[in-house]
Amino acid sequence: MSLAEDILAKAMARGLMIATAESCTGGMISAAITDVAGSSAVFDRGFVTYTNAAKEAMLGVRAATISTHGAVSEEVAREMAEGALARSDAMIAVSVTGIAGPGGSEFKPEGRVCFGLAATGRVTLTETVEFGAIGRAKVRRATVDHALALILDALCA
Repeated sequence: MSLAEDILAKAMARGLMIATAESCTGGMISAAITDVAGSSAVFDRGFVTYTNAAKEAMLGVRAATISTHGAVSEEVAREMAEGALARSDAMIAVSVTGIAGPGGSEFKPEGRVCFGLAATGRVTLTETVEFGAIGRAKVRRATVDHALALILDALCA
């Protein structure tokens, strides 16, 4: 059983809806979930917020947060996840913002991805994963897998 299939089964059993807020993956997490037949029972919506303006307009990320910490930060990932939760009928929302590559900087290297996981009645979790300069496609795929694992962990908690 794939991660997405496992998520679907557990979310259905618990009667929970899921939302995503994606930047560097451009909708790939939503696609992974909705590739599974029957996903409409648990997948409410996905926000693809590639630009800072989209993060602010669609998810309520504060411009000051982006200005202070940068778009690739746990602070922005937190606000993205919380914004997706607040703007959907979901009970669990995952967010990702990162630098898939190529490129990056000394302070924000290629392969750095920040994750957020918000769930109704729980403290929002954030973390940063350094996938390294493994190439854009591999960073994005690894990000999807990690985000799905975060959702599954939340469903099993």
